[in-house]
Amino acid sequence: MRIGAIEAGGTKIICGIGNEHGEIEKKINFPTESPEIVFAKIRSFFEEEQLDALGVGTFGPIDVNRSSATYGYITSTPKPGWRDVDVLGELKSYIDVPIGFDTDVNGAALAEALWGSAKGVNSCVYYTIGTGVGVGVYVEGNLVHGLLHPEAGHIPVKRHPQDSFEGLCPYHGDCLEGVAAGPAIERRYGKKGHELSVDHEAWKFEAYYLGQALMSTILLLSPERIILGGGVMHQEQLFPMIREEVKRNLNGYVQHDMLLKHIDQYIIPPGLGDNAGLSGAVAIGLLEYKAANGRIM
Repeated sequence: MRIGAIEAGGTKIICGIGNEHGEIEKKINFPTESPEIVFAKIRSFFEEEQLDALGVGTFGPIDVNRSSATYGYITSTPKPGWRDVDVLGELKSYIDVPIGFDTDVNGAALAEALWGSAKGVNSCVYYTIGTGVGVGVYVEGNLVHGLLHPEAGHIPVKRHPQDSFEGLCPYHGDCLEGVAAGPAIERRYGKKGHELSVDHEAWKFEAYYLGQALMSTILLLSPERIILGGGVMHQEQLFPMIREEVKRNLNGYVQHDMLLKHIDQYIIPPGLGDNAGLSGAVAIGLLEYKAANGRIM
């Protein structure tokens, strides 16, 4: 099979071709400019390709309710120029195959469950910490949507007593995304995260906030794996720091060996690495192909 994939992030778009095993055969990327520029580049990439399906994993918020008049739209995003954009409608106008549409993080969660770090377990939660903070939830073979879709990047967190940064979220100020996403780190220190030393105080704050978020995730959803991806998590020193914060916050309340003895196997990086998002779009396309052909995933 040849499955087209679009991973649409707030900073860049990645287009690719994959197969039913989640393997990526080719890909390109370009900046997330205006919709007109982005769609022209997407069309150019796919116009000569023979596809069986296409999957789209995008930043949000988006409308994933198939009965809604705005199904397939990016809706109330703060991304300039992208509010109320009919992504699915635009793609269907020139790509005549089944097209799946979901959040980029839901796609990554699905891909990790099929082919990556969560293969063999029944549930996982995927966090991406980069331009924003997004969360995808996979439970017993299904992606969670509900009223809209998970937006756990905007949960409130308690402030670190030494952190005076006011927060960057245009809606909530100092929510998780407002204090822990990549742009928050840059605004706080005047440098991008990768320019900071591994022992910089930024990572203490980052672990403090993410530790709270993961504790809430464990208590609310009880996932069998938590996967942390995105550009900020390229700082590998964060993993042990976050695990310690989670254990400190839980304070022994959840009595399970995965948390008490094997937390390094529980809070983990993506098995698919930086391809988790694009493989996620492939997984979304595969899911749509099987639905269109009456097959169970």
